[in-house]
Amino acid sequence: MWIADQWNDYEVIDCSAGEKLERWGDYLLVRPDPQVIWNTPKKEKGWKKMNGHYHRSSRGGGEWEFFDLPQQWSIGYKSLTFNLKPFSFKHTGLFPEQAANWDWFSDKIRRANRPISVLNLFAYTGGATLAAAAAGASVCHVDASKGMVTWAKENAVSSGLGDAPIRWIVDDCVKFVEREIRRGHHYDGIIMDPPSYGRGPKGEIWKIEESIYPFVQLASQLLSDQPLFFLINSYTTGLAPSVLSYMISTEVVKHHGGHVKADELGLPVSSNGLVLPCGASGRWEAD
Repeated sequence: MWIADQWNDYEVIDCSAGEKLERWGDYLLVRPDPQVIWNTPKKEKGWKKMNGHYHRSSRGGGEWEFFDLPQQWSIGYKSLTFNLKPFSFKHTGLFPEQAANWDWFSDKIRRANRPISVLNLFAYTGGATLAAAAAGASVCHVDASKGMVTWAKENAVSSGLGDAPIRWIVDDCVKFVEREIRRGHHYDGIIMDPPSYGRGPKGEIWKIEESIYPFVQLASQLLSDQPLFFLINSYTTGLAPSVLSYMISTEVVKHHGGHVKADELGLPVSSNGLVLPCGASGRWEAD
């Protein structure tokens, strides 16, 4: 398991009965987590003194309940700063477990000793984009949501990367990749974080089980002659790490060599020293 254990401003304090107690900077949140199927005693005082609690509805979705929580606040990871705000379906605008991947590809970018271009697809609020840019890469950030791209730009400014070489693109990721292929553009690193289900700006439907392999086939055509890495993240139950490994091996290794590793991502739980699983990633890197 790849564990994001370098945070100072974030921690999973405890988890029980379908929920996790987290510290985001100065604030405590309780949010649902489908992986937390155990029911252990909630002894940590934060369970009763949280600043925000997302209650899941039996009819689907849910709503926030707030206790002295600002509309927006910030936390840092190494040189990066992220602006957070609770919004629909329990999210805050950041997936802290992804820091394990940020550190992995940032090290590869720094060690490359050459200009590196990175394509970040389904790029959300820009965690991976900013990590790659801070490591010295030029980045193309693509997301179908204008609001998310605006949020990512704000994070870039807060991180001192407002003038970094980042292209901000609001577009359907599949259509953007198809156009980049026609344009003859290439990238040394590709990151994708596809949703389980989604709609593009013009109603394009994305279902990961049907769409992910054809998309990997497409996106792999954008790798340069000296590619550095290819990263897929998945939060979809049923897509095991080995599935990601198989797809990447089929489409990337056969053309570029190198090797693939896939594993779960995890966050340490401070109250008991255990690790909470948080999705999976598949990583390809050149030899």
